Amino acid sequence: MVNLWEQLKELSASSTSLITSIIFLTLLLLLTTTLIVTSSIPKGGGAISPPGPWRLPVIGNLHQLFNNSSLPHRHLGDLARKHGPDVMRLQLGEVPHIVVSSSEAAREVMKTHDVVFASRPFLLAADMMAYAGSDLVFTPYGEAYKHLRKICVAEVLGAARVRYFRPIREDAVADLIRRMAAHGEATVDLSKELFRLTCRVACGTVLGKAEEMDNGFIMKMVGTTVDVLAGFRLSDLFPSLKFLPVVSGYKAKLRKLHVEMEAMLDGIIDDHKQKRATRAAAAGGGEYREDLVDVLLNLQESGDPHFKLTMDNIKGVTLEVFLAGVETSATTMDWTMAEMIKDGRVLRKAQEEVRQVYRGNQNVDESNLHELKYLDLVIKESLRLHPALPLLFPRESREKVEICGYEIPAKTKVIVNAWAIGRDPRYWAESERFLDCSINYRGSDFEFIPFGAGRKMCPRLLYATAIVKLTLANLLYHFDWKVPDGIKPENLDMTEVFTLVVGRKSSLCLIPVAYDTVIS
Repeated sequence: MVNLWEQLKELSASSTSLITSIIFLTLLLLLTTTLIVTSSIPKGGGAISPPGPWRLPVIGNLHQLFNNSSLPHRHLGDLARKHGPDVMRLQLGEVPHIVVSSSEAAREVMKTHDVVFASRPFLLAADMMAYAGSDLVFTPYGEAYKHLRKICVAEVLGAARVRYFRPIREDAVADLIRRMAAHGEATVDLSKELFRLTCRVACGTVLGKAEEMDNGFIMKMVGTTVDVLAGFRLSDLFPSLKFLPVVSGYKAKLRKLHVEMEAMLDGIIDDHKQKRATRAAAAGGGEYREDLVDVLLNLQESGDPHFKLTMDNIKGVTLEVFLAGVETSATTMDWTMAEMIKDGRVLRKAQEEVRQVYRGNQNVDESNLHELKYLDLVIKESLRLHPALPLLFPRESREKVEICGYEIPAKTKVIVNAWAIGRDPRYWAESERFLDCSINYRGSDFEFIPFGAGRKMCPRLLYATAIVKLTLANLLYHFDWKVPDGIKPENLDMTEVFTLVVGRKSSLCLIPVAYDTVIS
């Protein structure tokens, strides 16, 4: 993996610059047109509209979102505290939005009225994503989505499949520990190492081989995703301007990236088909461990009488599972280690637990991870404070509905601020909050929804938690951790930055000290 971590940072920085430039050009164009649009959510029958901040003609609340130095989830949290602690109205261009910032409102959106809000999620340039409509994230809710999700949850992302890929996770983590032990007591960029680890696990799980890390596959996917999320089309927020061209050069660039990605995926799938044919001809030519592409091809061949997996479905799910498993997991581990380093008491307590459970073992495998109760607590607290996706994938109301006493018209975009809910003092007031507490992140407790909830909940939860817990247990078991000279642990930089997720702005650079009863 050559400079992949640095390239990702550069891509993220360039996307931020692109967004700023495009927003300025957009506002300039809009303010020089004679377009007159309404600046409020339609009301009818005397229904109560959600509260919200003041708006300007034409652009609505866009100026308040982009003329602020704080990150979107923090700024939306601040606005919600002033204008709508449960539900807040925003007008972004012509498109009405509501921002949900309480567990009660989140429950109504993602459970009580889940079907109403389970339509295609709204995202800038979403319809220009490769295979949008053939994957789980961008497919509109309906029969096709239900069949695709059922197949993925049961056959691709379920507990049995997670257990099947256990050797890949354990081998990758063991290799990380060996390399860090050989490195000696020198400062390491742990953020970079964790990203490298999740790349390797994702490649092994999805593609069956780790060498794809070095041939540009990951960089192409990450680069395409960054460019799509950085893209901005006027018709997303101003549907009446569909006649205007997209940002100059943007659509052509995306098409070029999609062609390149299509060629890469076709090559990977063709390679799998050739190997499958060779094994079939060999008639029992040795043991073979399937990867997720093999699983999807098997499902396509076996055929569901109610739903036929297309090649676009296979490509879309492959990309989605891959992207969901790289930076989100690495970011969660990075935040968790940083929080433990800042609080030495928590770090020591977590180390004592894992060293007690695995006492006398050379390696930490997954066999006894269920006994690490305190580590579970630490991971939950990290997810509460630092969800990788603080603003869950937005939804859209399919019909008029009432949320917390407010009328929400059809076609309203809904943003759930999981970060604000996770820090709401109404639900979270005690230290070590998850100790002797049944609250979990599986979508039933709406005050804690880092993976979402309902029909659009992240289906990759089991994959993510498996690699996160195994890796952290190994890091705690095999090493004591020190910060470089001149830095006090309590002063560790915890500034956030937006890349594909919300991570730490500074790399977590630490000194691993081998635990001498385990590593010589």
